[in-house]
Amino acid sequence: MRVDTINYIRNNPPLYQYLKYHSYWYKAINRDSKLLKELEQDMKKEYKLTPEDKINRLNEKMNFISSFLEVLK
Repeated sequence: MRVDTINYIRNNPPLYQYLKYHSYWYKAINRDSKLLKELEQDMKKEYKLTPEDKINRLNEKMNFISSFLEVLK
């Protein structure tokens, strides 16, 4: 595996953690480092770090605050 790929993985803690549990990615990345973006997308989907997930969490928080304010009235 290339040194820059290894450094990128080690400097990205969620990605490094994801690789601990999905070690089959090591083989794929070792063969083709272009798959790193695909790996990152899979990690974001599993850890719910996609923009859609962030928007959903924000929406849930806003709904919670809104309902809390309604109870206070």
